[in-house]
Amino acid sequence: MNKIVLILAVIFSTLGMAADDKGSKQDNPFSGIKLRNIGPALMSGRISDIDIHPNNENIWYVAVGSGGVWKTINAGTTWKPIFDKQDVYSIGSVTIDKQNPNRIWVGSGEDTGGRHTSYGDGIYLSEDGGSSWKNMGLKKSERISTVIIHPEDSNTVWAAVQGPLWSKGGQRGLYKTTDGGETWNKTLGDDEWTGVTDIVIDPRNPDRLYAATWQRHRTVAAYMGGGPNTAIYKSEDGGDNWQKLKSGLPKDNMGKIGLAISPQKPDEIYAAIELERRTGGIYKSFDQGASWSKQSDAVAGGTGPHYYQELYASPHHYDRLYLMSNRMIISDDGGKTHRIMNEKNKHVDNHAIAFNSNNPDYVLVGTDGGLYESFDLTTSWKYVSNLPVTQFYKVAVDDAEPFYHIYGGTQDNNTQGGPSRTDNVHGIRNSDWYVVLFGDGHQPATEPGNPDIVYAEWQQGNLVRVDKTTGEMVYIQPQADEGEVAERFNWDAPILVSPHEPKRLYFASQRVWRSDDRGDSWKPISGDLTKNQSRIELPIMGGTQGWDMPWDVLAMSNYNTITSISESPVKSGLLYIGTDDGLIQVTDNDGGDWRSIDVGDLPGVPDTAFVNDIKADLHDSNTVYIALDNHKYGDFKPYLLKSSNRGKSWQKLNAGIPDDHLVWRVVQDHVDPDLMFAGTEFGLFVSTTGGNKWQKINGGMPTISVRDLAIQKREDDLVAATFGRGFYVLDDYSRLRNVHNKAFDKNMIYPIKDALWYMPR
Repeated sequence: MNKIVLILAVIFSTLGMAADDKGSKQDNPFSGIKLRNIGPALMSGRISDIDIHPNNENIWYVAVGSGGVWKTINAGTTWKPIFDKQDVYSIGSVTIDKQNPNRIWVGSGEDTGGRHTSYGDGIYLSEDGGSSWKNMGLKKSERISTVIIHPEDSNTVWAAVQGPLWSKGGQRGLYKTTDGGETWNKTLGDDEWTGVTDIVIDPRNPDRLYAATWQRHRTVAAYMGGGPNTAIYKSEDGGDNWQKLKSGLPKDNMGKIGLAISPQKPDEIYAAIELERRTGGIYKSFDQGASWSKQSDAVAGGTGPHYYQELYASPHHYDRLYLMSNRMIISDDGGKTHRIMNEKNKHVDNHAIAFNSNNPDYVLVGTDGGLYESFDLTTSWKYVSNLPVTQFYKVAVDDAEPFYHIYGGTQDNNTQGGPSRTDNVHGIRNSDWYVVLFGDGHQPATEPGNPDIVYAEWQQGNLVRVDKTTGEMVYIQPQADEGEVAERFNWDAPILVSPHEPKRLYFASQRVWRSDDRGDSWKPISGDLTKNQSRIELPIMGGTQGWDMPWDVLAMSNYNTITSISESPVKSGLLYIGTDDGLIQVTDNDGGDWRSIDVGDLPGVPDTAFVNDIKADLHDSNTVYIALDNHKYGDFKPYLLKSSNRGKSWQKLNAGIPDDHLVWRVVQDHVDPDLMFAGTEFGLFVSTTGGNKWQKINGGMPTISVRDLAIQKREDDLVAATFGRGFYVLDDYSRLRNVHNKAFDKNMIYPIKDALWYMPR
C-alpha cells in the first residue's frame, strides 16, 4: 500500500495531475514540482533597511538587499517573507506609514553601488500590513534608497531614487506624489547620471526637506563614485523647488552623502560626505543648512563609502550619530570626535539601524551577515539566527554517503558547507553547517570519489585546498614567475576539476593554468586570452574620463580576466573559456593552440557581453553552450546560445525566457541530453528540448536570482544556489527525463527510486 501511495505521489508531483488541476497542468506541466529549501541561516545575508511598528515594537519589517521583505510580529522569534510573489527581490527601503501602520511602502532595488547588486522595478505599496502589494510606478528607477511619508497626509510621499547604476537615464532624482502614488512628479536630479540618495524631513515643518544628490556610474570594468552634480539641497515648499546649499560644503567632486536631522534640535543638520579617493568627513549645520562646518574626517571604510554611508541621529541622545560602515562609526558630539562601535560577536558591514522609542539602550542593526540586537547600547549583541537569506554566488556538491554535502561561496559570509539532508527529525539545522574558508566565498569544487577534498576561494582567485579529514588548508593559487606580469584573477575566478582525471585542476587568471596534483604545482597552458585593455581609458559616465575624476580604484575588481572554464567530458583536452571582456577561446589539444571568438560576432549579442557560463555538452564533443550577460551596461536580456561545431557557428536558445531574465548558469542532464536547466536573475527554468524551448519552474521558490546550479548524479538531484535565499534542492528530477508533450496527455507511472531506511534521531 505504501508503494502505491508513493507511485501516485510521484505522478501527481511530476505532472500536476490532480483532478481539479487540469487547467494548471495544460498551462504548466511542471506546476506540481516542488523544490526543498535547506537554508542556511548560519550567517544570514545583507539587510538594507529596517522599520519598527510605531505602536507595537514587536512588529518589524526588514528589507533584505537581495531577499525580499520579511515581517515578524514577535520580535524576531518567527518570520514571514511577505514579498516573494512580486517581480523583483532586491530591496532598498521599507517604510511604515505612522498614521496608518497597515500601509507599508517598499522601494525596490538595493541602494548601494556594489558590483553584485541587483535592481528593482519601482515603488510598492501594501495597505494590509504586507499581505498584498501593488506596484505604484517609478518602474524604471532600478534603485530606490529612501521613502518619506508626510506626517499628516498619507497621500503625500517623497522617494529618493538613485536610478540605474549601470547606465544613464531611467528614472532618477527626487519624486513626489500627492495622490498616494497614482502619479509622481520629479523635482530634483538630472536625466543622465544624477539621482537622489537620501532625504530627511523637519519634524516640525513637513514642507522643509533636505536631499542629497549622487552622480555615479559603474561598468563591468570600472567605477566612478561621484561627480560635479553631487550636492545637498533644501526645500521649503514640500520638495517642489530646491535650493543648492554651498556655504561651508566641499567645492570638489563629492561622492555618496548620508543625511540626518537632529530629533532634539531640528535646526541642526548632519551630512556624511564622501570625497575623492575615499576621503570624506562629517559636516554639520546649525542653521537649517544655510552654513556648514566640517566636524571630522569620518567616512565609511571597508568596501568603500558607496557601499554604506547612511547616517542616523539617535532619537534619545542629542548629537549622537551612527554612520553605517564596515565597522560602524559612532559620534557622541555631532561628529567632532568618533569611535568604532563594538563589533565583537557580530558580523561587520553595517547598513541599517533602528531604535526602540521606549528603550534608549536598544538598537537593531542590519549587516551583511544578517540582523543583530543590542539591549545595552552596542556593548553586547544577540544574533537573529532564523533569517535564511544567504547570498550564494556558486555551488558544488560532493558524493559523500549516505547524504552528499553542498558547498557554496557566499557574498561576505565565507564558503559554507552542509549536508543535503540529515537523519535528525528536525531536518537540517544551522549547527549542521560549517565554514570551509573565510572571506567572500566564490567558486567551490570537490573531487569525485573523494569527498574529503574541497577547493574554495576568496575573492580574486585566492584558492585553497581543504582536507576535511585533518582540517588542513593549503593555499594553492598559481603564481607568475619572476619577470612575468602579475596575474589578473576575476573577482569570482573559475576552477574546474577535470572530468577525466579527478586530481587534475584547471584554474584561470588572464591565462589558463593546469595542475595534475591537486594544485601542489601548476603550469600555464595559455598566454593572455583576454583583450588586456587599460580600463581607465574605456568609456564611463558618457565618455573617456581624466584621472582627476572621482574614480574609486579600490572598488573595482580585476578586469580583462577569464570567468569560465569547461572541458568536454567526451574528449580530454577540449577546453572552452570565456572572459569578462567578451571573448571565447577554444583549444582541442589542452592549450597547444587556441582559437578566439568575439562575442560580438554571435547572433544578437553585444560586443560588451560578459561570459557568465560556458558548458561543453556532456554527450557530444562538438556541442557547447554559453550564457552571456550584458547587465553591467544596462542590458538585462538573456543571451543563451549553442554551437554544434565547437564554436564556429551559433544559434540562440532563449525561447521562453523573458527579456529581463539575464542567464547566470546552464546545466545539462547526464542521462538525457535534451534535459537542461538554466538559472536566471529571476528564477529557475527547464527545457526538455535541448534548450530550444524553456519553461519556468516555480517549485515553491520565491522570486530570486538563481546564480548557479549543480547536479548530484548519484541522486539525480538539482541544487540551486540563490543570491539571497540560500539553497534549493529539486530531489530526484529523473522523472523529467525523456519527457515530451504527448507524455502529458496520458497517465504514466515513472520508476520509483530506492529510499534510505533509517530511524530519525
